[in-house]
Amino acid sequence: MTAQVDYVRLAQTLPPRLLKFFARYPPLVTSATSQRGASTAVATSVPTSSADPTADHPESMLQTTLAPSDNPNPFKPHKHPETGRWHDPIYSLRRQADLVKMAKANGIEDLLPYTMKGSLVGRRRREEQGLRVKGTGVGQRVKGKAWERTMKTRLGRRKEAMLGMPAMVQQWKQGPVHLASIALWQRTAKDLMGILMKDDLLAAGVELSQGREVLPSNVKPIHYRLTLEPNFEKFTYEGEVVIDLDVKEDTTSISLNTLELDIHSTRISVSGNEISSSPNLTYNEDAQTTTITFDKSISAGSKAQLTQTFTGQLNDKMAGFYRSSYKHNGTTKYLATTQMEPTDARRAFPCFDEPALKAEYTITLIADKHLTCLSNMDQLSETKVQSKISGTEKKAVTFRKTPLMSTYLLAFIVGELNCVETNDFRVPVRVFATPDKDIEHGRFSLDLAAKTLDFYEKTFDSKFPLPKMDMVAVPDFSAGAMENWGLITYRVVDVLFDAKTSGASTKERIAEVVQHELAHQWFGNLVTMDFWEGLWLNEGFATWMSWYSCNKFYPEWKVWQSYVTDTLQGALSLDSLRSSHPIEVPVKRADEINQIFDAISYSKGSCVLRMISKYLGEQTFMEGIRRYLKKHAYGNTKTEDLWAALSDASGKPVEKIMDIWTKNVGYPVVTVDESIGSNLIRVTQNRFLRTADVKPEEDKTLFPVFLGLRTKDGVNENLTLSERVREFEIPDKNFFKLNADHSGIYRTLYSPSRLEKLGEAAKQGLLSVEDRAGMIADAGALASSGYGKTSGILSLVKSFNSEPEFVVWSELLSRISSIRSAWVFEPEPTRDALKSFQRSLVSSQAHSKGWTFTSDEDHIQAQFKALLFGSAGLAGDEKIIQAAQDMFGKFTNGDRSAIHPNIRGSVYAIVLRNGGKAEYDAIFHEFQTANDADERNTALRSLGRVDTPELIDRSLALPLSDHVKGQDVYLPLAGLRNDAKGIEALWAWMTNNWEAIEKKCPPGLSMLSSVVQMCTSGFTTEEQLAKVQKWFEGRSTKGFDRALEQSYDSVRAKAKWLGRDRGDVEGWLRKEGVLQGEGE
Repeated sequence: MTAQVDYVRLAQTLPPRLLKFFARYPPLVTSATSQRGASTAVATSVPTSSADPTADHPESMLQTTLAPSDNPNPFKPHKHPETGRWHDPIYSLRRQADLVKMAKANGIEDLLPYTMKGSLVGRRRREEQGLRVKGTGVGQRVKGKAWERTMKTRLGRRKEAMLGMPAMVQQWKQGPVHLASIALWQRTAKDLMGILMKDDLLAAGVELSQGREVLPSNVKPIHYRLTLEPNFEKFTYEGEVVIDLDVKEDTTSISLNTLELDIHSTRISVSGNEISSSPNLTYNEDAQTTTITFDKSISAGSKAQLTQTFTGQLNDKMAGFYRSSYKHNGTTKYLATTQMEPTDARRAFPCFDEPALKAEYTITLIADKHLTCLSNMDQLSETKVQSKISGTEKKAVTFRKTPLMSTYLLAFIVGELNCVETNDFRVPVRVFATPDKDIEHGRFSLDLAAKTLDFYEKTFDSKFPLPKMDMVAVPDFSAGAMENWGLITYRVVDVLFDAKTSGASTKERIAEVVQHELAHQWFGNLVTMDFWEGLWLNEGFATWMSWYSCNKFYPEWKVWQSYVTDTLQGALSLDSLRSSHPIEVPVKRADEINQIFDAISYSKGSCVLRMISKYLGEQTFMEGIRRYLKKHAYGNTKTEDLWAALSDASGKPVEKIMDIWTKNVGYPVVTVDESIGSNLIRVTQNRFLRTADVKPEEDKTLFPVFLGLRTKDGVNENLTLSERVREFEIPDKNFFKLNADHSGIYRTLYSPSRLEKLGEAAKQGLLSVEDRAGMIADAGALASSGYGKTSGILSLVKSFNSEPEFVVWSELLSRISSIRSAWVFEPEPTRDALKSFQRSLVSSQAHSKGWTFTSDEDHIQAQFKALLFGSAGLAGDEKIIQAAQDMFGKFTNGDRSAIHPNIRGSVYAIVLRNGGKAEYDAIFHEFQTANDADERNTALRSLGRVDTPELIDRSLALPLSDHVKGQDVYLPLAGLRNDAKGIEALWAWMTNNWEAIEKKCPPGLSMLSSVVQMCTSGFTTEEQLAKVQKWFEGRSTKGFDRALEQSYDSVRAKAKWLGRDRGDVEGWLRKEGVLQGEGE
C-alpha cells in the first residue's frame, strides 16, 4: 500500500528523535504553495506500513510530481549537480535512522552527532588531507569495534550541515526557490540533531556542550583590563582590551566572542614573551566569534595574555556600548551607556561572553573633563591623558578591580549626569539622571534602595560585596531595568517618581522594579546561573523576592493579593499555549536567549518558588536560600544546586518534587468529582491547553499538585496529588475549596453547583481575597477552553457585582475584557451588548467610589477608583464621559491639576473615544512637551485609543517616526488592539512597513517580538490566522519565532472558543435584555 505524502508538510511532523519517526511514515495528503502562488501537489509514494526502516528504497518506487522550479522541495529526489548520481533525501534520512539504531546498540550514541555522512565538499576536503576512509558508508552494517573505529575515524571531520545537504540548499539559493521550504529544511535539520557538525563549530571557535554552541575550553579568562574612549561626534569608540588567560589545553588558537567590532591589532604573549604580533584572525558571523590562530603552540598550564585594539559603534540599538539621547535646553545631547544582557558584551569589546566564564575586570574610561564616568566599582584614580581621538587633554578614570563576575553584568557610562546620594546604608547609594530630569525625583528610589539593601543583607545573611550602589535613569533603554552589579540601569519611568504627576500604580511599579534589581545583586550576580536555561534562577527569584520585600515594606499595599491577578495569571495565560516552554528551557544559540525573557522565566518561575516556600515554610525556605548563596558565592549554579540547598535545610526531597515543575511545559487542570461518597472527593489532573485539544502524548506528565484544602477548620497544606487520580476525605462538603490563596500552579474545575456554593461562601466571608480572585480567573479560563460555557462565567461575574475588593474587581473586569477581545470581530449588536453588560456591572460602583482623590488617599482605594472610572467610562457611562471631558477641558486651558495622575490615562482614552482631531492634537502636544516621562508615556499610550481611519493612521505613523524612541515603539500600538478596525490597521501597518520595523527593532532584540505579537494576536478566526501564516512563509522569523507561534496559538484558541460559544453568549445576552433581535 502506498500513500501520497507532501514532504514539506512531512517535515513539520518530524519528532526530535530520528528513529521514532522513520519507523513509520504517517500518511499525509496536502498541497504546497509555490513561489508564484499556485498550488502544486508535491507527492512521493512511500511505504506506510511498519516496514523495516533500513529496507532498500529503490528509484523505481519514486513517483514525484513537481512543476519545474515552482516549488523546489528539500525532500525531492534529485541528481547531484557534480556527480550526476541520483539522491533521495528521505532514503538518506532512513539510513541515518539505521545509524542511530546501530550506535545505540553499541553504546556509543554520544558520538552520533559527529559521524553523519559528509557531502561532496566535505569528502573532497578529506581526500585532500588524506583522511578519507573508504568502504565505510553510512548504510553499511558494521558492528562492534569496527563500527566504533569507523565513527572515531570520522569524528570531527564533518564539513557540511548535519544531514549533509547544505550544498543542495546553496544550489537552490542560486535559482528560483521556495524560501519557506529552505527555511523549513534548515530548521528541521537543526531540530533533528542539534546544530552543525563538530568541525564546522571548531572552525567557528565553538564547541558543543549539552547541545549548546559555546566557546572552546582550551583557555579561560582570568582578568580583563579594558580601556574605552567614546567619540560622540562619530558615534564610535576606541578600545583596548588585555585579557589574562589560563591555558587549559595545548593550543594554537584562541576563540572569543565579537560582534560589530573592527579589530585593529592582536598580540599574544606567554609569561611576558610575545608568541605572535600578527596572528591569523577569522570571523564567523553566525556564531559571533573571532578565532585567532598562530604557529607556536601554547602549553597547558601556561599563563597567556591576549591584547587587542579595536573600534566599536556607539550604536542606537540599545545593546552593547550604545548611545542614548535626550534634549536639554533645546539641544540634543548624548550619553554612552551599556546593556550587555544577554549576549551583547561581545558587541562592546572582545570577550568570552558566557555566564560561566567569570573573570575580574579593571575598567578605564577616557572622557572630557566635564563628563561623569561610572562603572561597576568605585573610582580608583583619575589622570590626565592625551586623547587618541581628538588629540586634546582628557581625563582617564580607572575603577577598582571587580570581584569575579560574568560579562553580562559589566556596565560603564559616560555622560552629563546629576546625582542624589544617601549614606543610610553601609555603603553609599546614589541615583543619577541626565540634566533634563529633576534629580529630586530619584529620592523615592534612593531611600527605598538603601532600606532594601539593608533588609537583603540581613535576610540573606550575606553582605553586599561592592563598595557602592549606583542606579541610573537612562533615556533609551530596551527593558525595564538591568541588574549590573553595583551599577543598575533603568528606564526613566521605572526609577524616577514625582508624586504630583504619577499615580499609585506607578509608585508600586517602581518599588517592585527597584527591589527586583537589588535582589539580583545576590541572586544572579553573586551566584549566577551556569547557562541561559537557568535564567529562571535569576528572574524567578528576583520576581518573588521583590513581592516578598514589598510586602514587608508596604503591608498596606497587600501585594500578595495582586500577585494572584498579576504574576500568577500572566504565567498561567502563557503556559496554557502549546507554544509555551519549560521553565528550564534548553538554549543552544545566542539568538534564542532573548525570547525566554518572558512570563515563564519571570512569572511562572516566581510562582514555583512561592509554591515551594509554602510547602517548606517561609523560614525554612529562606534558610535554604542562605545556604545556597553561601556555598556558591562568586560561582555558577544549576537548578539542582538550589534544590539541594532547600533539601538540606528542610530534609524534604525538593528536587524530586520540583524538577517536574521546572523541566516540563504546562500545568494541570484539576477536576473535582463529588459524586463518589458523602465525605469523599475524587481529584483528577490533566494537561490544560487554552486551545482545548490536548493530545494523549501531551498529557503524560503528572505534576505534584499541592491541593491546599480550605475548610471551615482552616487550610490543610499537607495534601498532594502526584497521581493521575486520587480520592481525598473532606471534613465537611458544605464548604471546601482547593488551592487556598492560589499559591498552586493549576486551574481547578468544579461542578456548576459547587461554583454556586463557593459564590455564596464568598459573600459569607469564608473565602480570602486571593481565593475569590483566583476562583474567577479559573472559571474564566476554563470556560474559554471548553470546560464550561461562557454564559456560566458571565453569570458568575454578575453575581459578584457587590464585591468590595479592588483585586477581585480587577479580575472580574479582566475576564470581561478577554470575552470582548475574543468577540471583537462579531456583529456590532453582540459587541454593543457585551459593552452594555460591562457598563451595567461597573457604573454604580464607579459612581459610588467617585473619582476625586485626597492627598493621603489609601493606596489600594486610589487604584480601585481609577479602575472603576476607566472601565465605566470606556464602556459608555455618560456621567463619567462628561466628567472626563470637563476635566480635560480645564487641563487643556492650563489647569494641570484638573486631571489626577491616577486617572490621567483613562481621561485621555475616554475623550479620544468620544472626540476627534482637537482632542488628539491636545494629547499629542502633551506627549511632545511634558517634562515627566510618565506623563509623556501616558499620552503616547492613549493615542492608540482612536477609532477613525484618519487618527488611526496618525497613531500608526508614530512608532517609526523620530517622535518615538526605539524603546517606546509599542506604546501607541497597544491601544489599537481594542477594536476590529485597529487590529486590521495594525496588521496592514506591519506588513506594509516590515523592513523599516526590522531596522528600528532588530530581530536579535526583544522589541520585535512584542511588535509582532501586538500586530498578529488580535485576530480571532482561522481565516485570519491563515492570512498571517501565509505572509510569514518564506520570511525569516529568527529572533521572534517563539512569539509568533504564541500569537498563532492565541488566535486558534479564540477561534475555537467562538465556534463553541458564539450562540451561548448571544443567548445569555438576550436573556439579560442587553441584546435585542432574532432569537428572543
